[in-house]
Order: sequence, then structure tokens, then C-alpha cells
Amino acid sequence: MKFTLDWLRQHLDTDASLDAIVETLTRIGLEVEGVENPGEKLAAFRVARVLSAERHPQADKLQVLSVDAGPDFNNGAPIQVVCGAPNARAGLIGVFGAPGAYVPGSDLTLKVAEIRGVVSNGMMCSTRELELGDDHDGIIELPGDAPIGTPYPDYAGLDDPVIDVSITPNKQDCMGVRGIARDLAATGLGTLKPFSVAPVTGAGSGPDVRTDDSEGCPAFYGQSVSGVKNGTAPAWMRRRLTAIGQKPISALVDITNYVMIDLGRPLHVYDRAKLDGGLVARKAVAGEQVLALNGKTYTLDAGMTVIADASHVHDIGGIMGGEESGVSDTTTDVLIECAFFDPDHIARTGQKLGLTSDARQRFERGVDPAFLEDGLAIACALVLDICGGTASDVTRAGTPPVAPRNFVYDPSLSETLGGLAIAPDLQQAILERLGFVVAADWTVTVPTWRRDVDGPADLVEEVIRIEGIDKVPSIPLAHLPGVAKPTATPEQKLERRARRAAAARRRATTPPAQAREARFGA
Repeated sequence: MKFTLDWLRQHLDTDASLDAIVETLTRIGLEVEGVENPGEKLAAFRVARVLSAERHPQADKLQVLSVDAGPDFNNGAPIQVVCGAPNARAGLIGVFGAPGAYVPGSDLTLKVAEIRGVVSNGMMCSTRELELGDDHDGIIELPGDAPIGTPYPDYAGLDDPVIDVSITPNKQDCMGVRGIARDLAATGLGTLKPFSVAPVTGAGSGPDVRTDDSEGCPAFYGQSVSGVKNGTAPAWMRRRLTAIGQKPISALVDITNYVMIDLGRPLHVYDRAKLDGGLVARKAVAGEQVLALNGKTYTLDAGMTVIADASHVHDIGGIMGGEESGVSDTTTDVLIECAFFDPDHIARTGQKLGLTSDARQRFERGVDPAFLEDGLAIACALVLDICGGTASDVTRAGTPPVAPRNFVYDPSLSETLGGLAIAPDLQQAILERLGFVVAADWTVTVPTWRRDVDGPADLVEEVIRIEGIDKVPSIPLAHLPGVAKPTATPEQKLERRARRAAAARRRATTPPAQAREARFGA
């Protein structure tokens, strides 16, 4: 699970340093596997303006640019660069790499070169060359107010550290940035920022969705948006996704990926024009096939949950969508799916198919079953804000498994079971910061996003984990009555010492050659 420091601070109000955050994460069981700064590899690139663009005398598709890379570069004098990008023109502000800069997307180090008889001192770069996207049709175009000469990572916000955390299978609540922020807030490292979801007012009836598989897909919510324009996601969203290794694809796809990583809620978006009628969550028919978004065709069996229309399967439920109903640049009407899939069904299906995905990792751990309504509202609001359009009402099929779970807890268990005495009021504060509800009689209600907690021992684990397992004193176990004692007699001990002494004396006085002969024979 990767996220940036700035992303974390969207949920956690804290002044803690990066080192303090990393140390705390590991201490509470969210082991940090690494921290990297994506801006370091682009430190040699800077914002630059094209002053002029003239046709190359020896090549129709090349231009000779005069580039201003700032007053502190080349004594402020323009630099000559040969460029083949079709969008290169006078006045364009882009990203310049000088000789000596390493271009990660091309795996080359720039140097002064002669191209068709004209000297080129570096290059103007595309997003693919800087590993910031797949666009290679032209060089990067920045806004007109971009400060010339500024290091590009500073301008683009690429100096935001990326934290990579190993999430154990029982910590499903930390498969989203907000869940990690909640754990950190419980330690007192900061305060979890308020989180509210504004409902999306729809117009017209909701989409035709239902679930016929109450075991594999107990709940299936859907909402349509008409008249969208599927362009490019906002820069802030692309920047965060790119930083953690997610490839920006389009606004609609990026929105679903962002919500999944930000809040741990997987979603899927269908192009309604490619559907034959409504959608149903059902058991697959043995032998059915689906062409998944990874380009591979999977053959399904009757124990797997799928999302299908009247004609065929469009989605391996909770794991991966299909190519045939995927959104594209021409998509104008979409259906947003927000469903709850049973963790055991997801795990079995993924294992049988040998198919993993970000969605599977979350659903098989257990996604919050109470977060369907809000999850759908958040995704729909982002679609409306970024892509435009008009939303329908929400269709709610099935019933999510949100029955309350509670049990009586005894605060003394932290010492008798966990080995650390913690004041009851501190235990209550820790549990409440983690989302538990603690009544006056110590009846504890478990939050819906904590599938792993099912008894008092789990609460002991939570309070000890947050307070600090390093605080548990190390006490050797006492010898219990009846433990076997040494049985060798004084004579046996004397014999062993004599044997060792004789063997040691023999090795010390025997020449090496004789010793080998005595040991191995002539």
C-alpha cells in the first residue's frame, strides 16, 4: 500500500516529521517497507520557455529551438535544442533537460549531440520520457505563468515523499489512506480530519441493477450519469496516482482508482452504450468466458460471482472488469457500480483464476459493508465535478451485512492478557479514536470496517498495539515444579572433562601429517 505524505495529510492534521510518521507506522504494526522521493530522479529538469522555433535545414520534421532555461542557467543565454515534437513552438513553456541529465523513460543520459548537422544541447521532454504518463505525441506544455528556471519537481509537486507500507491480511481498514491516518491519529501523532459526504441529488429513476447471488454479492448499488466527457483527470489526482505507481488512464477510470486507494472502496464504471439491458450480480454458468481488462480471457465456473447483462458477462465480481463494457474517450453515459462482495468468495475465485488486482486485495480482506451509500456518492460527485453530466437516482439492490457486533470488555485484560497495565480511560480513548463505541458498562461496539475484531482479546491487541508493544516488560518465565534437573553423576562429569582434556592434548602435540594419517589412514 503506497501513499504520499501530502495525501496522508489530507486526512491527518499533524505537524509530525516524515521520520516520526515512519517510526510510528512500524511501531503500530504497519511496517514501512520503504520511502522514496519521485522528484529526485527529475531534479536535473527545469521549467523552460521556447523563445523561437525554426525549421531544421536538413529535416522537415525537426525544428531548431532557442530555449530560455532561466537566468541561473548558461548565464541566462538561450540554449539551442533540436526537437521533433509537433507541438514545439515559440512561446511554449515546457520541461528542459540539459546535457548530463538522465532521462528515465528513455534510459539515456543527455549529452551535446549533432543532429543532421545542427548541434543540440539537451532536449525538451514529453511525459513518457519523464515517466509521468504515456503521452509521447508532443512535449509537455505548462501554463503560461509557470516560473522559468524553477526545478520541475518543485513546480509540479513531485518532491512529495512516497511511503510504502506492508498491510497484514487482518488490517483491511488500512487498505485506504484514511484508515492509515486513523491509526496514526489513535497514537496521538495528530488528529483525524472530519469526513462528511454530501448526497448527490439525482434526477430520474436509477439504473436497472439487481443481485441474484445473495452469498457472493449481498448488496449491489448503482447510479447512472448521462452526458459525461471522459477527458483527463485533474493534475492533482494524476500526480498522486502516478507517484504511487498507478498509471493515469482517463478521468472516469482514475476517479475509481483514486477512491479505492484514498478510502479503501473499490468501484467500477461501465459504458452504458455497450450494455444489453440492466446488470445483475449472479453465479457464473460453468464454462462462461470473459475478456478482462488485462487483455486475458478467463473461463469461469459455477461458484464464481459475475456481473452480467442480458447477453454476457462483463465483470468478474469484485476482482476485474471486462474490456467489452469499459469506458473510453467517446463514452458519454456511464453506470457506476458500488457493491459488496463476500471476502471468501473473492479469495476462492482469485485463487482459481490465478488473478489478482487492487480490488481483489481489498474485497478478500473485507471492505466496509456500510460504506456503499457514501462510497457511491463520493464517486458520483467526482464524476459530475470532473466530467460533467446529470446523475440519476440510486438503485439499491440487496442488503449489506451490517448487523452490529458488540461484546463486554474488561480493561484489566490489558495486563492479565497483554502484559501491560493501561489506565481504563486511556484504553477507552484509544478505542474510540480507532472508531469503536465504548458504553459506560464497557460494552464495546465494533466499527463496520473492522471485520477482524470479534472478541475481547482483539481489543487487548488494539490497545497494546497503539500504546506501544515495546512497553510490555520482558520477564523470564519461572521454572515450574517438576521440570527435569541435570542427571549426570560427579563421576560422569569427571570422565567427560578427562576425555576432552586428553583429546585437546593429542591435537596440540601430534604433527599435522601424523594426525591426518591417524585420522584417515595411510
